[in-house]
Amino acid sequence: GSCQGNSVERKIYIPLNKTAPCVRLLNATHQIGCQSSISGDTGVIHVVEKEDDLNWVLTDGPHPPYMVLLDGNLFNRKVMLQLKGTSRVSGLAVAVAKPNPPQGFSPGLKCPNDGFGVYSKDYGPEYAHCNQTVWNPVGSGLSYEDFDFPIFLLEDANETQVIKQCYQDHNVPRDGSGPEYPLCAMQLFSHMHAVTSTVTCMRRSSLQSTFSINPEIVCDPLLDYNVWSTLQPINSSGKVDPDKEVIMVASRIDSHSFFWNIAPGAESAVSSFVTHLAAAEALHKASDVHLLQRNIMFTFFQGETFDYIGSSRMVYDMEKDKFPLRLDNIHSFVELNQVALRNGTALWMHTDPVSRMNNSVEVQVRNLLDILSSSSMEGRVTLQEAGFSQPLPPSSFQRFLRARHIPGVVLTDHQTAFQNRYYQSMYDTPENIRIQYPEGLSPEETLEYVTDTAKSLADVATVVARALYRLAGGANNTSAIQADPKTVSRMLYGFMIKMNNSWFQSIIKPDLKGILGDVPQHYVAVSSPVNTTYLVQYVLANLTGTVVNLTKEECLNPEKTPNSEKEMYDYAWVQGSLDPNSTSRVPYCVRSTVHLSKALSPAFELRQWGSTEYSTWTESRWKEIRARIFLVASKELEIITLVVGIIILVFSLLATYFINAKADILFSIPRDPGAVAY
Repeated sequence: GSCQGNSVERKIYIPLNKTAPCVRLLNATHQIGCQSSISGDTGVIHVVEKEDDLNWVLTDGPHPPYMVLLDGNLFNRKVMLQLKGTSRVSGLAVAVAKPNPPQGFSPGLKCPNDGFGVYSKDYGPEYAHCNQTVWNPVGSGLSYEDFDFPIFLLEDANETQVIKQCYQDHNVPRDGSGPEYPLCAMQLFSHMHAVTSTVTCMRRSSLQSTFSINPEIVCDPLLDYNVWSTLQPINSSGKVDPDKEVIMVASRIDSHSFFWNIAPGAESAVSSFVTHLAAAEALHKASDVHLLQRNIMFTFFQGETFDYIGSSRMVYDMEKDKFPLRLDNIHSFVELNQVALRNGTALWMHTDPVSRMNNSVEVQVRNLLDILSSSSMEGRVTLQEAGFSQPLPPSSFQRFLRARHIPGVVLTDHQTAFQNRYYQSMYDTPENIRIQYPEGLSPEETLEYVTDTAKSLADVATVVARALYRLAGGANNTSAIQADPKTVSRMLYGFMIKMNNSWFQSIIKPDLKGILGDVPQHYVAVSSPVNTTYLVQYVLANLTGTVVNLTKEECLNPEKTPNSEKEMYDYAWVQGSLDPNSTSRVPYCVRSTVHLSKALSPAFELRQWGSTEYSTWTESRWKEIRARIFLVASKELEIITLVVGIIILVFSLLATYFINAKADILFSIPRDPGAVAY
């Protein structure tokens, strides 16, 4: 039975296995993204490689609705709105543009996270809604549109070629007239369960959870964990003394693109958090860090792309005394934003002009800027002020400023608009930040190869580490504080090219082996912690922690071990490197000050699903996501087949009826002529 059915299906359909869908996301007021009908959407394939090809889809083609195979260079707002405005399109498959579109491509907003930063009608109204500086001028806002048909990304060039070949064989218009049947068609399944907004879907899910034994949840909040650690250990379950000052260093670890879980984020996220990790390592290696009068906290925020989920939650927890630190403990704030595309040696320091009108804040900001500037490395990294009258770029620091006037600076590679022309897109890849490897290297050699980008980011990390050391009260010469380009190279390779590498394998817990996929993506998602969070946690522990001589049992249960100071430290039993002479690993115990804290928007904690203060992003649930191509017959042939089938059915029913009615005559047993009746 099932084996035969399967083989028939395989003869009819060619499944497309390497695809990424556009899914539906919702906030307090809108739904964005795409979906198919409940049974999937089907259409005749038409390849669109130049704008003129659109006419066939929009007006001329005789076989609507069409499934458009769109060249990546045409995947822009103008074309998409044309396709959105017609009923002749049933779906879209997008081929990746090779090389990256030269004019840039960003489906994000021109003013990212607008309305959730510090600037509003009550605070710096002249800077609100990017009035002063449009940060992402290439932004088309495509990711924030709502499409009522499915859109899939074709990740595999071979599958794209199979579709094009099927189109060439069956669908190419002959001499201006329509092609003959059978035609090559595509079917896309991506039906979404949630509709309208977060308010609606969370209410429905909540009602289901209350009254149903088997609740059907329709959407989930975007959530994960922030990663944080301190230079000097603090009691993670207690409270830091009010008079203890802490310098907060921050960067984001998530990105986004038009397609679900395609978020390479090379410049928008990876460049900053890798630099941040390298600076943390450089500082921990300094000999006198335990003597510094101020502590330093390294913080990696998740979900920042979606209206500052991670930073708004940490501020909320600090205000509600649910975090070891309070806002009052923060002496100053240094944030690393996009830093890989520097023009020449310049690294720009952005500050908030509104809080600087306060004299005491101005004095502290000035001191911060002076220390950073004087930490510049001649001929390699020069820190420059972006301009007093310019607002802060989109940054986690803005969420802290909303709560309190904290002196702070945001470091970027752009003075005004982003240098990154592929912000929040699938093209924000290693190539975008100019990472190149020589031909013919093995994976192990590639992991260790020091690229120019790694050297450049190590220079930035060195400058930041030296400035932080001086900010924390360090008086010694800072020339010994140096970030390691080799470590930066390994991190760039692991976070952008191949997660499943020998270094990452050696620094994680044995039970987390499964998280090491191949191509890294940095989307915050709804199941947590995501791979990025785990890896940032264990890389930070590896770079800043110490190896302690504990057995596996002692390491896994430090509360039973004397002098373990469980409240001050985190202990992790990691699988270690492969023994050179065998296939077994040499595990060990790492003690660090690395912790996780929740990155779930306070809106969901407070059940304020229509909040304008906090992020309200949710992701719809779905049943299945798949794509396939097959040959479709003409409507006439389908109707003829149906009619002939009905005629045969009626005929067989009539034949059965008459045979049944005359059964006694047709099937009676004839008498034996030799039998005699007495």
